[in-house]
Amino acid sequence: MRRCAALAGAVLGALLALAAPSLTPVHRAGYCAFYGECGRNPEVNVSLLPSNVPCVSNTPAREATGAFLSLLRAICPDLVRDGNETTFVCCNLAQLSTLRLNVALSGTVLARCPSCARNFANLHCNNVCSPDQSLFINVTRAVNQTAAEGTQLAVVEYQCFYQQDYADALFSSCHGVRLPATGGYALDTMCGRYGAQLCTTQRWLDFQGDRNNGLTPLQIDFQLVPNGTDPGDGIVPLASRAWRCDQGPGADEEPCSCQDCAESCPPVVAPTNPPPPFQLGSADGALVLGAVLFSLFAFIFIVALLCRCRRSKKDFTPQPAAVPAKGCSARLSHASHRVLAAGFRRWGTLVAGHPLVVLVVAAAAAGGLSAGLATLRLTTDPVELWSAPNSRARQEKAFYDQHFGPFLRTNQVIVTAPGAPGSSYDSVVFGAKNFSGVLSEPVLRVLLELQEQLAGATAQVGDREVTLSDICYAPLNPSAPALGDCCVNSVTQYFQNNGTLLGATATQSDKGTTGTVDWRDHLIYCVNSPLSFKDITALELSCMAEYGGPVFPYIAFGGYSGSEYTEAEALIITYSLNNFPRDDPRHQWVLGWESRFLEVVGEFQRTHSPNLSVAFMAERSLEDEINRTTGEDIPIFAVSYLVVFVYIALALGEYTTWRRVLVDSKVTLALGGIAVVLGAVFASMGLLALLGLPSSLIILEVVPFLVLAVGADNIFIFVQEYQQSQREPGETREQHIGRVLAQVAPSMLLCSLSEVICFLLGALSSMPAVRTFALTAALAIALDFLLQMSGFVALLALDARRQEAARFDVCCCCGLEKGDPRGPGGRLLRPLLRRYYTPVLLHPLARPVVVLLFLFLACFGLYLTLHVPVGLDQELAMPKDSYMLQYFSALNKYLEVGVPTYFVTTGGYNFSSTNGTNAICSSAGCDPDSLTQTIQYATRFPNVSYLAIPATSWVDDFLDWLNPTGRCCRIHQFGELAGQFCPSTSGERAPGDTRGTGVCSVCLDGQRRPTPEEFDQFLPWFLHDRPTLQCAKGGLGAYDTAVSMDANGTILASRFMAYQRPLRTSQEYTGALRAARALAEEITQTLRRVPGTPPEFTVFPYTVTYVYYEQYLTVVAEGAGTLALCLVPTFIVSFLLLGMDPRSSIATIITITMILLDTGGAMALWDVPYNAVALINLVAAVGISVEFVSHITCAFAHSTQPGRVARAAEATVNMGSKVVAGVAMTNLPGVAVLAFAKAQLIQIFFFRLNLIITLVGLAHGLVFLPVLLSYIGPGPRMPSGNTSGDMGQDPAGQDKGLALGNPYFKDKDQSKDKHKATVPTQD
Repeated sequence: MRRCAALAGAVLGALLALAAPSLTPVHRAGYCAFYGECGRNPEVNVSLLPSNVPCVSNTPAREATGAFLSLLRAICPDLVRDGNETTFVCCNLAQLSTLRLNVALSGTVLARCPSCARNFANLHCNNVCSPDQSLFINVTRAVNQTAAEGTQLAVVEYQCFYQQDYADALFSSCHGVRLPATGGYALDTMCGRYGAQLCTTQRWLDFQGDRNNGLTPLQIDFQLVPNGTDPGDGIVPLASRAWRCDQGPGADEEPCSCQDCAESCPPVVAPTNPPPPFQLGSADGALVLGAVLFSLFAFIFIVALLCRCRRSKKDFTPQPAAVPAKGCSARLSHASHRVLAAGFRRWGTLVAGHPLVVLVVAAAAAGGLSAGLATLRLTTDPVELWSAPNSRARQEKAFYDQHFGPFLRTNQVIVTAPGAPGSSYDSVVFGAKNFSGVLSEPVLRVLLELQEQLAGATAQVGDREVTLSDICYAPLNPSAPALGDCCVNSVTQYFQNNGTLLGATATQSDKGTTGTVDWRDHLIYCVNSPLSFKDITALELSCMAEYGGPVFPYIAFGGYSGSEYTEAEALIITYSLNNFPRDDPRHQWVLGWESRFLEVVGEFQRTHSPNLSVAFMAERSLEDEINRTTGEDIPIFAVSYLVVFVYIALALGEYTTWRRVLVDSKVTLALGGIAVVLGAVFASMGLLALLGLPSSLIILEVVPFLVLAVGADNIFIFVQEYQQSQREPGETREQHIGRVLAQVAPSMLLCSLSEVICFLLGALSSMPAVRTFALTAALAIALDFLLQMSGFVALLALDARRQEAARFDVCCCCGLEKGDPRGPGGRLLRPLLRRYYTPVLLHPLARPVVVLLFLFLACFGLYLTLHVPVGLDQELAMPKDSYMLQYFSALNKYLEVGVPTYFVTTGGYNFSSTNGTNAICSSAGCDPDSLTQTIQYATRFPNVSYLAIPATSWVDDFLDWLNPTGRCCRIHQFGELAGQFCPSTSGERAPGDTRGTGVCSVCLDGQRRPTPEEFDQFLPWFLHDRPTLQCAKGGLGAYDTAVSMDANGTILASRFMAYQRPLRTSQEYTGALRAARALAEEITQTLRRVPGTPPEFTVFPYTVTYVYYEQYLTVVAEGAGTLALCLVPTFIVSFLLLGMDPRSSIATIITITMILLDTGGAMALWDVPYNAVALINLVAAVGISVEFVSHITCAFAHSTQPGRVARAAEATVNMGSKVVAGVAMTNLPGVAVLAFAKAQLIQIFFFRLNLIITLVGLAHGLVFLPVLLSYIGPGPRMPSGNTSGDMGQDPAGQDKGLALGNPYFKDKDQSKDKHKATVPTQD
């Protein structure tokens, strides 16, 4: 160790020998190295604060007395001797006045940490005024200066020797000091090219002594001497006292706060990480749950099946099934069915007898309600669609917009240079640096050209020509902005968007090396010190943007590692525009200019596509692209509906011979049925429009499909039943139609009523789009049922009259001879179901396999459902050919910081009280759990809090602005301006004025908290003070819009801005919202404990995305609740209309639940995320599932076959064929067409999801449900006897139920031998 110290001493001695010893020959206590001022340094061309250099004077120190001593005590208290001791100094009044300005300048930035501010002031005080100056300072260069006193030697460079420990203590005390306005560190402005991240003690001091930094008038060579090392030649390294940041420098001064000093921080417990996925040991909990449930249900089923088989073998005797006893449930079921059938029979007969009158009344009613479409309002605003007006996010947005205005509009361009080779640059100042291919002068000049085009871009809106300055955000000149005042963040702003400055070069020498510096040197400096007004190169350029604010590199660059900004893969240009309410004429201005922006950048992209990749967006782009793709996909929807219409028209007819094709055709009837469905849709939308309820595009896209599925199913059931039914002797056509309606209407009523109540319960959802969809669907299905019971029955009566008259369809004026015989129509599906499908499906060996298979699919679907991603990424809302997809890709790849998040305080909080101030701020004396300190703690754990940059704090900067050691807050003392604000750029204090009694006086008489009266008086001055080099803490631009006050100066709201880390997916956006709300709630509870804070005071987080992603906090629970509520009416209606039959109702609910589970599983397999759009489709899926399930269940319940298997077979053949033709085949062709839509949203949520719903519903309705009913369905129900007027009974007195007089079943039964006839009767 001693040998190392000796070596260091020898090196320092050699340095002294090389210096000019004659300039400081005496190194002795009480002697100066220089004194007084000798004019400006001729070697410094540009200085931000022009000041004089000292004169060489290796003479004894001078005594300080009187006003000079008072001023010295105010600026450098540690140089003033205690008691009666005489104070000596090595500076005169002029030097001390200049020192005061320098200390005030640094104090503005460092005053929030008293220890750092005191140590930094002492550094300059010792260098300039210490009486022992010659002990640690050695003047190495001086030049002759001619003055009034004659020619003198002016110091232009000197060595300053500090002990290493002392220098390290100085640096350590300032290392963590924050800049609240930026969320960064003070060292970002005080360490030159290195910034805070790479700053060290030596680098920090070197920047203080660099004459090129714009503040230091001469070159200071700081020599840090290791402890125990003797430099020799009488030099004694300075080792004065340095206060640690966790120490108060005075009895009445506080230590630095935790935000500025890590040593002051209490132990911080790391927040708990987000809960891991559901695990059971090391296994996936959802998988284990699914496996356990399947094993349990499979075990129960197999045991029950074995017990049943044993009992059947034991008790089996091949004899006809016994007629069950007539229980209460059976009698009630029969009575309810008879009442409904009788009512529908009379109604059908009446309508068929007066078809024209009924049609006119139905058309008038539907047309009258449809007239309400003239008042229809289509909602396209996503906020209005997915966020409830009374939701928390909407209320917070309204509060924010009311007090701070709408969020700024962003227009952004991201430029990359794929394939462009990078380069290495050997800087004479900064050493070797790598530059990416996109960071080249040609690319920067191209970007300058783009920005010049955009600056000159205009848009004609009405009779006004809108320019950028009309609508841009101009933080430092909001009242009358020019183009240069507009906030544009880009890399070229480091050169003030000036091509001449970009091309500037200069010759520079550094450490004995001479070379040329250019734009790359300036850029290297600025990305590490973006707040600098002058770089340290010979270029002497400012880093501030043209509009006067800083450009932070994490906003202008993308795709870099660590802080290697010169290796960035992307350059980002961001235009911030003012946002205006939609009813403000200026809203059209900004929309017009954004359209021009898109045109200019689009042309730029096409021009430079060979060399550059350009991704871009405007604030209007998202809505524009959605509207564009909606318009382009209208033909797809039209074709989809057309395909459905054609299918219904062709499939509804029952053709006998080629000769009668035109007679048997049902095109007119099909078109009438479609008109009934569309009439119900239009009438429902018209009625709701009359009631003031807006509609949306998603309703126009989903509701017709849903009602078509329901309506077409009813049409097929009714028409095919009429076609298959034979007219009884003596029965008129009208009575025949009434009897058929009586057979099918109860089932149609069951489905429709279940769906209507289901959707009405779905309307309880808090999401406006879901609620409006559910109301529209419920009303449309109800109206569809009513119109089918009236208008369509009348149409069928007219069509039956036409067909019996042998008139051609469509052209009823022509026809065949009336007596032309009509044979049985050709059928395909029913024979297949009867002869092949049901025997295989209901075979004793097949049924257990079907149950186990569907149980497995349901449990596996549950497992997959728990893994369906929740959310909707923005990319999915765009068509595949949208330029926004390229932008989103670039954004996710290159963006290095997330969106700003504001923590907003509501009214009622007393900021002006000392307790209120301390509970907000984060500087010395503030509470350790203050608002800003709590947010700073959260940024330490970005994986949990999603916050990356601490909050800016107007309270902290206001307190620094008030600090009397600076020159920010001052008051005019005389003249017309007496008592008014005195800006930092005007009115110097009189020489020797230590209390501010000259032209302008400081606002506070000491370093203290302002009184409430002072707080209220000075806050408006602060908010409108433009930041300058003399006072960088002015609030204009940074905070003038951060505080909302009424006319009396009462603070109504305020905001504190932090930045999130980059968020890529909707799951991350949702997690960020959840974490921010938890943090805000913690802050709210803390601030409510401040005396005088009302209990209703709150702090809430706000950013522009929260209103969109709030739904995902509750969409899972709300969706599960909505779907569960939808199942309730299905069970209740089934239970009541099926005569209190719990078995049939339970079978219905089990099947629909399994459909939903399998749909969820298929969503996971086919990459369909769960969100509000999916929820709408799932609610619709319940309605469609009712169609697949309830008709067959109802047919089974009223079947009179002697056994469950036979009843299941009959229900499958009779109703299954109609369900396939009416629901599945109606949906599938139309859904298939949607696969060709451009919009990914339509492809995913309308093609994929509707296809899943249709296929899964069909499989469960036609495969699982018949098997389930064959096991757990109710036993056969036989009526007690014949009842007059019961159209459901045959002459033998047996109830046929729904279409039980089917000749196919008669043929089947007659062709079976006796042994085979006993098989289907077993349960």
